[in-house]
Amino acid sequence: MRKIERQMNAAIRLSKNWSNSNTTVQFNEEDDTSNVYLHGNLIAIIGDTFIQLFDGGWQSNTTKSRLNAILAENGSGGDCVFQKNFKWFFRSIDTPFFSGMML
Repeated sequence: MRKIERQMNAAIRLSKNWSNSNTTVQFNEEDDTSNVYLHGNLIAIIGDTFIQLFDGGWQSNTTKSRLNAILAENGSGGDCVFQKNFKWFFRSIDTPFFSGMML
């Protein structure tokens, strides 16, 4: 896991606002969620009982890496986003990835 992803996960865990380079975490006190942005595009919403994943309009390696870092710390064991034949999938429930999917 990259240093920026460890810092991102720490901000999520501590319910803090944080930004570094192309990644931002904004904590929303109203609904107790952390919104994660990559290049200004929403890629995840993390709450106490759910994770909602987005591709932010870009199914890039960086987006996938950030999502997998979030899942490694906040998801169930084995959760990950992967690519096969240029399509994204979500492992654990063996389903095609779609932006906005809720775990």
